[in-house]
Amino acid sequence: MDFSHHWGTLKSNAKMSEKKISSSRKHQLKSLMLSIAKGLLEEEERELERERTRYMGETCPPVSMPRSMQELQELCREIHHKIDVIDEERYNLDFKVTKTNKEIDDLKIKVQDLMGKFKKPVLRKVRMSADAMLKALLGSKHTVNMDLRANLKQVKKEVKEEDKELRDVGDWRKNIEDKSGMDGRKKMFEAEA
Repeated sequence: MDFSHHWGTLKSNAKMSEKKISSSRKHQLKSLMLSIAKGLLEEEERELERERTRYMGETCPPVSMPRSMQELQELCREIHHKIDVIDEERYNLDFKVTKTNKEIDDLKIKVQDLMGKFKKPVLRKVRMSADAMLKALLGSKHTVNMDLRANLKQVKKEVKEEDKELRDVGDWRKNIEDKSGMDGRKKMFEAEA
């Protein structure tokens, strides 16, 4: 079947398709493309059938029925041997297909991982005041001056006399001598009371 004539028609029509074409013309082009595709598929099927019959003729010669038991046993051994060889090939091909499918799945996973990942930029430390940070975030809207220390509560520190005494311990040996024995304990009780 010669499709070159149809193909030329499709090419010339494709140039016209840049312009606005009517729905009837679209329908005609679509049916023309489908008929060409149908012809191509039928030709491909015929070619596959020819290839199949050629292969079967080469690998499976016509069976001649043996006349004796000896010839029949020999034919069975031959067929068994061919079956074993074909099973081996089928097993090897099946293994290759399985291995290839696994590799394909692994590659798909790698592609998905690569598509999902992106390199995070290295962030630098930037010294900014709170005012500058708010101005950068809010833009010109920011007019309030933010002094964080101004909002803090003022706390007066009360220093107790006991804490002062603890800080001014002085020489530790003298302190131990004062508190040693009964006199030292008596002084401690007197001081507390």
